[in-house]
Amino acid sequence: MNTATRVPSPRKQREAPPQLEEAPRNLEKAPPQDTETLNFKVVAEFKREYKVYAASRGMTMIDLLEQSYQIYKERHGS
Repeated sequence: MNTATRVPSPRKQREAPPQLEEAPRNLEKAPPQDTETLNFKVVAEFKREYKVYAASRGMTMIDLLEQSYQIYKERHGS
């Protein structure tokens, strides 16, 4: 029979967390030219028509959306 006693391992000391030298990056606003995802659902037929309309005028769907919004704001106020 083995009567050797088990020696507990020394407890590891935890290090202090690193100090923040600057504000967290996730709180900063994105520069105006960065893009963001605009996510909403539309009826499939509308999407198809919108995409064809934009392509037939050599525009991206984003360009068409931005121009449409500008015209809407001009006509209905900001």
